[in-house]
Amino acid sequence: MKNVDWNEAYENALNERFSFLFTKELIAAIRENGKLIEVAEGDIIMDLGDTMQFMPVLLDGAIKVLREDEEGDELLLYFLETGDTCAMTMSCCMGDRKSKVRTVAERDSKIIMIPLDKMSDWIQEFTDWRSFVFDSYSARLSELLESIDSLAFMNMHERVYKYLKDKMMVNSNAELNVTHREIASDLHTSRVVISRILKSLEREGRIALHRNRLEVLEW
Repeated sequence: MKNVDWNEAYENALNERFSFLFTKELIAAIRENGKLIEVAEGDIIMDLGDTMQFMPVLLDGAIKVLREDEEGDELLLYFLETGDTCAMTMSCCMGDRKSKVRTVAERDSKIIMIPLDKMSDWIQEFTDWRSFVFDSYSARLSELLESIDSLAFMNMHERVYKYLKDKMMVNSNAELNVTHREIASDLHTSRVVISRILKSLEREGRIALHRNRLEVLEW
């Protein structure tokens, strides 16, 4: 993770991503106050127990949000895409509480970190910012409910296929460089189970397995 300076390319990306959502005044305020960071694939952005002083807005890339049980095993909650923010992170910011999730860069990403005091001020000052925050809460809540439904009502075969489709969508690529161990970790199961299910999905014609990668064929 590294801090980077704003330049013309980043400013153009900010306008391109958010001009349809935010007024020019709000975009200018984000440019003036937002701290820009770059993270590499696999970097931990926020870990369990961290106290966040910034609200992250994803300028480019993809992030996965994970929970961890008492034994240290992880479970994927949802992915964040370009233009998203994390409801749980916002909750930590506003309540100044310790994080109960881990956020990891799914791929190389650029993130705008909004200072806590500005996040609160802008809710009062900018109606478009207030709508963005509330809409983000609603979207993340829907994804959390979808994750709960997946755990409660889907068998592991269905969960693996859904995971691969979600991963394909956030990466905008049907070819995924993902290991059996990574899938097992994200879905809180064993590598042996994942390997068996992936072979089954390949026989069904839904995916193609290659060396160190796989391809989603049907979605």
